[in-house]
Amino acid sequence: MVFSSIHFLFIFLPLFLAVYYLFPPRLRNTCLLIGSVIFYAYGTLDQPLYLLLILVSILVNWLLGFLVTPRRKGRRFWFALGMVYNFGWLIVFKYAGFLFSSLQTAIDAVWPLSGVTLPAVDLVLPIGISFYTFQIVSYLADAYRGTVPTERSLIRLGTYLCMFPQLIAGPIVTYSSVAQQLKTRKLSLPVIDEGFKDFTLGLGFKVLLANRIGSLWTDINTIGYDSISTPLAWMGIIAFSMQLYFDFYGYSLMAVGLGKMLGFDLPENFRHPYMSTSVSEFWRRWHITLGSWFREYVYIPLGGNRRGAFRTVFNLLLTWGFTGLWHGASWNFVLWGLVLFTFIALEKYVIGKPLKRFPLLGHLYIIFIIPLTWVLFAITDFSQIGVYFTRLFPFLPGAVGNIFPQDYLVHGKTYGILLLVGLLFCTDLPLRIYHRLKHTVVGAILLLAIFWGSVYCLYIGLNDPFLYFRF
Repeated sequence: MVFSSIHFLFIFLPLFLAVYYLFPPRLRNTCLLIGSVIFYAYGTLDQPLYLLLILVSILVNWLLGFLVTPRRKGRRFWFALGMVYNFGWLIVFKYAGFLFSSLQTAIDAVWPLSGVTLPAVDLVLPIGISFYTFQIVSYLADAYRGTVPTERSLIRLGTYLCMFPQLIAGPIVTYSSVAQQLKTRKLSLPVIDEGFKDFTLGLGFKVLLANRIGSLWTDINTIGYDSISTPLAWMGIIAFSMQLYFDFYGYSLMAVGLGKMLGFDLPENFRHPYMSTSVSEFWRRWHITLGSWFREYVYIPLGGNRRGAFRTVFNLLLTWGFTGLWHGASWNFVLWGLVLFTFIALEKYVIGKPLKRFPLLGHLYIIFIIPLTWVLFAITDFSQIGVYFTRLFPFLPGAVGNIFPQDYLVHGKTYGILLLVGLLFCTDLPLRIYHRLKHTVVGAILLLAIFWGSVYCLYIGLNDPFLYFRF
């Protein structure tokens, strides 16, 4: 079940909220936990063991929370065991196939006549495992460091881990940021109303912008990269850049809105990243909670920037290598992470000052560089990545295929207006106007139009899965 579906909008959400608001405050965590389990169970009907996996994870990590606290004997062992347990499941389901296939490729290259054939592993990825693994690891790490108290209530810890607004695709919520809200939170009509508005706006970003703009990228994949012109190649990767943004930004807004409806203040996950002037700034504005997690639990524990330039670069390399792998079990994601590391290191030590001094130069730099990095993110086949770059830069060697030079005019008629609207909404201007209007009659009419326009598109089948569900 996804937020942008008729079943969620008109069956699950109204029924759940009706029950949730009728429950007394002391029982609302129980209600939310049960509702979240039902929500997750609906998405795992074909793999019911995945529901058992997350339920067992709640119990195991609740017990580990008591064993890793300061002054507890053997706490290092229990903390290490917790890391092995939580990351172990993630490695098995997300990376086992990648590891086995990479090892097989290495064996075939080094020892082609060995006859060694490793088993093929192709497991279905449990929904949201990357997100809820990071959340529960942050709880154990903070409990181990003594920065948060051990959660004594199994219900509260289960609610934290399974809360359906952010269970499947974030934002990644640390336990410390919601610990007090799990114990006591107040609901008020103005906050609930604010939540509905945020949810509606996020729904519009997903259905009316991401899905429609993303159709151009779908068309290009259907045509084949070797048959598109240079203008269409640039239109395509710009379309993917905006699709990815509005898709995940829309989901995050919906999650934040749902959180407000339930009395939670979930963290902001995007802050107009395409208005940045450097790759470093872009990644402080994009998927903010993931960047914060890697900074808090990987980069800083490694030493951050406190041990000299060489160690800082090394720590950045590891952090961005892990960031790339987190997004997908494929070498293109590793390369994507390493490319981002290269730009961030260059900005830190070489080109950062000019970009800060001349903001216009920084904006042009981001407009050019970020879509190119998304090519590595969007295409998993290295040979096809090469083909796409020969289309973006026709002077590169190796260009083959039959190109239709006027194809961008045909697609421009269909998607040109959408791309211009998307570019406008990548700035903060539309949201600034919206915030001025949202408490007015005009704002209410606008939100109603967004909601029912989205519902109409869903009804006629114009919907795509959230891109970040694959992670």
